[in-house]
Amino acid sequence: MELLRRQPLPPLPLVARDALLHGRLLPSVVLRPAESVPAGRGARRGAAAEGRASSGPPGRTLRVVSGLRVGVLGAGFGAAVHVPAFLSEGWEVVALWGRSGERTREAAAGAGVAAWEGHWRDLIERRDLDAVAIATPPAPHREMVLSAVASGKHVLCEKPFALDAAEAAEMAGAASRSGLTAMIAHEFRHAPPRAHIARLLEQGYIGEPLVASLELLIGRPPAGEPPPLTWQGRASDGGGLLGALGSHYIDGLRHWFGDVEVAGGRLAVLRPERRDPVTGDAALADADDTFSFHLLFRSGVVATMTATWTAVPAIGARIHLVGSEGVLEATQPGPNPQPDGVVLGGRAGEDGLRELPTPSDLVPFRDDRDHRLMAFRLLVRDFERGIRSGTSPAPSFEDGARAQAVIDAVRESAEKGSVVALG
Repeated sequence: MELLRRQPLPPLPLVARDALLHGRLLPSVVLRPAESVPAGRGARRGAAAEGRASSGPPGRTLRVVSGLRVGVLGAGFGAAVHVPAFLSEGWEVVALWGRSGERTREAAAGAGVAAWEGHWRDLIERRDLDAVAIATPPAPHREMVLSAVASGKHVLCEKPFALDAAEAAEMAGAASRSGLTAMIAHEFRHAPPRAHIARLLEQGYIGEPLVASLELLIGRPPAGEPPPLTWQGRASDGGGLLGALGSHYIDGLRHWFGDVEVAGGRLAVLRPERRDPVTGDAALADADDTFSFHLLFRSGVVATMTATWTAVPAIGARIHLVGSEGVLEATQPGPNPQPDGVVLGGRAGEDGLRELPTPSDLVPFRDDRDHRLMAFRLLVRDFERGIRSGTSPAPSFEDGARAQAVIDAVRESAEKGSVVALG
């Protein structure tokens, strides 16, 4: 199938001071008044979160209208996070698709999306879209991505990126040849604590990075019925904790330290009890709910991680980074880094760790509707920047393919009982 190439979009008129854009000059914006969205309410179509730009009449904000149009595949996380993030960044969300027609209709109405489609291909083939956001389980990603690229649509794809590294490489190759913007939704890079760590490493705060130790201990409530068996509990559907959240941490480690040379790991299913979501009968999960890995980076950094979905009560996550001249520490109470999370640091000769204030430019606004939205909105801004400039900002499909290769290596190591070298 011939791939359609799309040239970078021309800039629209700029009608704003740089200060209204949080110090970042966007290639093309138009500002229009829009009512602010208070905490606890879903975004109406075209509404912006409070704090996007703070000029104009009292009680109102200025909305940045991008002029770009997106369709969202996925009525769960897609409707809950993708849709309000795109709307808040001035995109028009044209249509939504989900596996259940009734749920999709309800999700579209609740999210302020005017149209919904009965089949994902119908959404991708719409002529009134510039881009497609894929927020489905990983099993259909390959077919969806290849169809979107062939239709000339820019793509933002959720993680886990693929079922395996071969699929990921195929999607990355197709996107690269098309010249379209293609990015992976590893929005954790934009969470203030993670972005702060990246900057501190760039500034040499800990000297030469040596060791990274990560821990993620989360779980489900101990009382009540077992949870329903969904794709996350089925290995054949790309489920498992390693792909669901381990992929975020692998992307973060690659962002900080570069490419992985050798990987080893173990996977386990410690609490497989589930129930059939239709019949209510007992069922068993076969995708990992616990993993550990150790990675050797080409830069020489050694990283280890232990993670589980079985911790009761849940503890959260902790990151320790050790360098030749200091250490960094970051914690979080749940699976997602918090917008107001802090980083602790200490250098050789200092007594203990101290809080390192997060630079204000890494927290350009607040969005109290959902703690996941700020980082995702910043990701959407990068996606728009890529479309305007004809590039694929990181995390690109190439980043997604490299992270998937590490995931595959950890799985292979768990099967073979030996470390695996990456090419």
